[in-house]
Parts: sequence; structure tokens; C-alpha cells
Amino acid sequence: MTHFSTAGEGLELTSPDARITVKAGAEHTGGAYELFEVDAPRGPAVPPHTTPWPKAYYVLHGRMTVLVDDAEYELGPAASITVPPDAPHTFTVRSPSVQFLAFSLTDAMGRFFRDVDRSIPAGTALEDAVPALVEVVGRHGIELRGTP
Repeated sequence: MTHFSTAGEGLELTSPDARITVKAGAEHTGGAYELFEVDAPRGPAVPPHTTPWPKAYYVLHGRMTVLVDDAEYELGPAASITVPPDAPHTFTVRSPSVQFLAFSLTDAMGRFFRDVDRSIPAGTALEDAVPALVEVVGRHGIELRGTP
């Protein structure tokens, strides 16, 4: 099945640390993979955590530090990183904002993003969203490893 998406198109989902646009969802790929455009403001993202699915990030603009298994990686435009399943990871935005692509196998990441969007009102500060976020991550096999 072919799916075409232009700039500005795609289902927009919100989370306390980013705006996520679904560029190719599981419904477009038969559940094989998903592609998201992530826009995040300066500062830390969610606390270090593990996910049962692998993922990759590719930076479009801005700068971010990605922490994976206690190693820090500085990413700028055109840089990419893979995050293995079950590896503790998080990121911190170093520029005023960062825009990156997140690629994930299966439909697990999309189900998680959709649950966050439904469960936490848009505009909720990350520190205020932590109790609801703990409930959401528990439904998706994600383990938090610290606090923001």
C-alpha cells in the first residue's frame, strides 16, 4: 500500500514534551513500521526510560543530546541514532527547539503516542503530567528510570 504525506500533513498528537505528527502510521504500512515527525522545545524530555521496541531518530533541524545506556550523543542536523529495545534512553533539546524524525518497527510507538494524546491534556507541563504519564507508560511496557 502506498501512502503520501506532504509538509504539514499528518495526524497531530501532543505529549508534555513534544508535538508528534504521524507521517506514516501502522495503518499505512500494514503494521510493519511507523514514521513520526517530532517537534520539541528546549529542555529535557521524559525521564530516562526503556521501551520494548527499537527506534531511530534523524535530526532535521536543531540540536539535541540523546542519552542511551548512560552514553551521551550530540545530534545536530542530518545526524541519526538508533536506540535498541529495552535500552534506557531520553533526550534533551539544546537549541530553542528541535525537529526530528522518529522511526519505529510495529505499531507500538504509535499506540503509545495516541494514548498519551488522549490521556494528558495539551499544554500540561511535563512535571504536572508525571502521575498520568506513569499510568500511560505502564499500559505499554515502558519502564521509567528517573524523574525529569
